[in-house]
Amino acid sequence: MLTLVLIGLLGGLITAVSPCILPVLPVVFLAGGPGNPPPPPRTTAAAGWDKQAGSQSQGGATVEVLPQAPAPAPPRVRNRRPYAVVAGLVLSFSFFTLLGVTIISALGLPQDILRYIGLSLLVLIGLGLIFPPVERLLEKPFARIPQRQVNKEGSAFVLGLGLGLLYVPCAGPVLAAITVAGARGEINADIIALTLSFAVGTAIPLLAFALAGRRVSERIAAFRTRARKLRITAGLLMIVLAFALAFDITTTLQKALPNYTAAAQKQVEDNDTARQTLSGLYDDSNKDLARCEDGINELRSCGAAPPLAGITKWLNTPGGAPLDLAALRGKVVLIDFWTYSCINCQRSLPHIEAWDRAYRDKGLTVIGVHSPEFAFEKDPGNVADQSRKLGVTYPVALDNNLDTWNNYRNRFWPAKYLIDANGTVRYFTFGEGRYAQTETLIRDLLKQVDPTVQLPPSTGQDNDKLTADRTPETYLSTSRINGYVGTPELSKDKATTYAFPTGGIPLNRIALAGTWTTTYEQFTAGPDARLAFTYRAKNANLVLAGEGTVTVLIDGKQTTTLPIHGAPTLYQLTNDATARQAQLELRLTPGLQAFAFTFG
Repeated sequence: MLTLVLIGLLGGLITAVSPCILPVLPVVFLAGGPGNPPPPPRTTAAAGWDKQAGSQSQGGATVEVLPQAPAPAPPRVRNRRPYAVVAGLVLSFSFFTLLGVTIISALGLPQDILRYIGLSLLVLIGLGLIFPPVERLLEKPFARIPQRQVNKEGSAFVLGLGLGLLYVPCAGPVLAAITVAGARGEINADIIALTLSFAVGTAIPLLAFALAGRRVSERIAAFRTRARKLRITAGLLMIVLAFALAFDITTTLQKALPNYTAAAQKQVEDNDTARQTLSGLYDDSNKDLARCEDGINELRSCGAAPPLAGITKWLNTPGGAPLDLAALRGKVVLIDFWTYSCINCQRSLPHIEAWDRAYRDKGLTVIGVHSPEFAFEKDPGNVADQSRKLGVTYPVALDNNLDTWNNYRNRFWPAKYLIDANGTVRYFTFGEGRYAQTETLIRDLLKQVDPTVQLPPSTGQDNDKLTADRTPETYLSTSRINGYVGTPELSKDKATTYAFPTGGIPLNRIALAGTWTTTYEQFTAGPDARLAFTYRAKNANLVLAGEGTVTVLIDGKQTTTLPIHGAPTLYQLTNDATARQAQLELRLTPGLQAFAFTFG
């Protein structure tokens, strides 16, 4: 038990300083500042009274009076707002992580009701900071608690409760164990101890941040003299944050930041002691998976692949039909455990999408097992919408009860499992990274199935960034394209005639000419369709679909004409001995669909 508590505490400490926590930090900092400014002290001086000594004029007569004692200073009120905010956050997060799913299911409420409540509370607190009557209304339920000044921290506690419902930390093995236990109703003393220690661990850095906000507000004169303006600013910030969270704007910042706590998290939560301790929280099924280690750069036999159990819905399959691993014998299968609000998962998706496009018609089947971390991620509409926005086109299985997660003894978001044509797990890797290694093993398994298979070039998906001088992967998508320089601006979902720019096309820039219909998923060629791209790489590749041909020109000289046939697959356009800079021009027959460029 002591080891479990220590792992939870350290895991919480690391989680609380991870990139996923950044959206709540400004709110925690400002919430630790002053509450309502105190009323001005009452004065005892009045007209006609001598402040010193002893006389008062009354109708021309002088009456001797005793000197007046100065009015006592109002008692100093201790600002406990930082403690109230963090206490509310920890209580809310811990309670609803463990029992939220059970309560929601028992009451028949929508799966994302808690998220909506959290967003509403954040807006209400923001309005309370701007409009004091609203804050007094929020503090009213706490007014009868028999603790000095506790009612003054009531709104701060409510703010913490709301933040706890919106708190989406980067998940590691500790949080995964807590989430799975809560979702499956398998709550015992060990899980409660782990949850409380994890919550305390996350509370320590957040409390330090809130106390820093209180200290700044007390020590810097500008905070005291402009308290009202600062309260309004904090209120507006909370309302803006609520809308940013509601419309998923904060993930753009989070995805752009490196996962700087990944190494520390892995060291604390995935060492031998932690694995052995946390594994005691799982059942004894599928123990063969423990024979293999995370990320070993070779294919091993890790036991039979467990079935996809408890799937509540399938996305991106014909008619929503389920997939069965037994029916996929003869194919290589990649299973990716993910959840759409997990920033680590979002950063890994482009690599998986590239593998799916490159190897789908070569014998690879990609299955995204969506195992939710929070209740709102169980809503099929939310998953379908976010999958579309993230560009996920391969089959997605909704593992809402975490049965498949449990079958694979999984502990991470994201996690990838490679299954060979005989149904045996041959490799798995947890977290981000190892992309080039994983792709190499995919290619090895495909060649084991068919030694004569002609595989396309590797997608070049190595870690999070391509080499500095290589042109990055470029999506032909109205919302995801980078570097478009043609005229006019891209028109969504309607045929438009475009023209190349007159001044040439700079490096890593793309332009269209002729008629194209551009959509979220692909560009479709019309009459006289041409595409120009100045790139730097050894080879250029493009995912194409349809029936027709593509004529390839390099620096104005025709090099080849490729026949295009069937479903989307990767076609190699150029292949040089060394990397070079060149202008690629493509001339496509009408009806062909172009999806994404990759460079090697």
